[in-house]
Amino acid sequence: MTLTEKDSQYLWHPYTQHKTTQTPIAISRGEGALLWDENGKEYIDAIASWWVNPFGHSNKFIANAIYKQLTTLEHVLFGGFTHEPAIKVAERLMEILPENQQKIFFSDNGSTAVEVAIKVALQYFFNKNEKRTTIIAFENAFHGDTFAAMAASGISFYTQAFQGMFIDVVRIPVPVKGQEQESFDALKNVIKNHNCAGFIFEPLIQGAAGMVMYEPEALVKLIQICRENKVLTIADEVMTGFGKTGKTFAMDYVTENPDMICLSKALTGGTIPMAITTFTQEIFDAFYDDDINKALFHGHTFTANPTGCAAVLASMDLLQTDEMQANIKRINASHLIFQKKIENHPKVSTARTLGVIFAVEIKSDSQESYYGSMRNKLYNFFIEKGVILRPVGNIVYILPPYIMTDEQLQKVYSIIEEAIDMV
Repeated sequence: MTLTEKDSQYLWHPYTQHKTTQTPIAISRGEGALLWDENGKEYIDAIASWWVNPFGHSNKFIANAIYKQLTTLEHVLFGGFTHEPAIKVAERLMEILPENQQKIFFSDNGSTAVEVAIKVALQYFFNKNEKRTTIIAFENAFHGDTFAAMAASGISFYTQAFQGMFIDVVRIPVPVKGQEQESFDALKNVIKNHNCAGFIFEPLIQGAAGMVMYEPEALVKLIQICRENKVLTIADEVMTGFGKTGKTFAMDYVTENPDMICLSKALTGGTIPMAITTFTQEIFDAFYDDDINKALFHGHTFTANPTGCAAVLASMDLLQTDEMQANIKRINASHLIFQKKIENHPKVSTARTLGVIFAVEIKSDSQESYYGSMRNKLYNFFIEKGVILRPVGNIVYILPPYIMTDEQLQKVYSIIEEAIDMV
């Protein structure tokens, strides 16, 4: 049996309707920005395997750091114990995070990083004997698949089977250009009419919504409104963190700091599942008490896994090299040239770029669904051409590894142009 045949026999894939979808492609190896399937076909990974792999597949620098840690201390429980790799990660993060972030909490993935933040926001007020039970989120947000993260997410087909089972979440419009005041007014109205504990947001760019972008100044205003009303703010940097927006964090563009930050995906360079939620000292202090019931009772078996921490440290080393920073600027410059070329195409509605992220919206006569016919046609075309891209409805985006070559980028651009002409 082939790998794909064995897969069909045993495996259940994420975000997949197995009755109607095509058989998964069996990938046998990867190097740099390239992947090869079991038949030897080559693919350019133009989305860094769901945004996690900025330094390329089979990166030897990260692999060597992982090997060294595995042969020293692979894992130890983090309840009642600690270890040097976790402490080093904390020290390194404190050097690059917004200055108000003082404590870090380890978990396993982006959803759990968000889950921790939302639980902390709610318990923060519980510990202070205040009744605040509402979370504010953007329309069409995506924050993950665990229950609180799902509740904060606004893409309905991800969550419709669970309606009525969630914590209380109220949504406000995204402050895209020209609609900032509508978002500000909506936030003020929600805070006035609900007992709001926290506001969670994807800073500057909503990934799963189709790379929807808005300006730092608008986010500053929203955070200021929350601060004036003692509503905690949560920056979900799971997608945007570690260079993707052109700066280390999207919040580096913003002059107001959040109370919490969620990190995952590129945290370990796409190697080992790990996540971190960071907090201000003030938030931590609300849990620091003689009363055991005020503790944060949340944990994971692999919390602060030393091997994962070694991958984090190696990834941060790579990100901070002059070469990698130059690569990020090179890709951004290339995207901007392509954006200028493509945005006036008769079949293009809009094109936009932030850091290494590029998105183009293709004109459509009908409302395109997330997994609609245009999306499927585009996806299959890209796969046939040897490029891994996952359109969101009629929106095609690129989020490449930072080590992608100019030649590989130009091939991706060329195939996107072919696809636009085809539909």
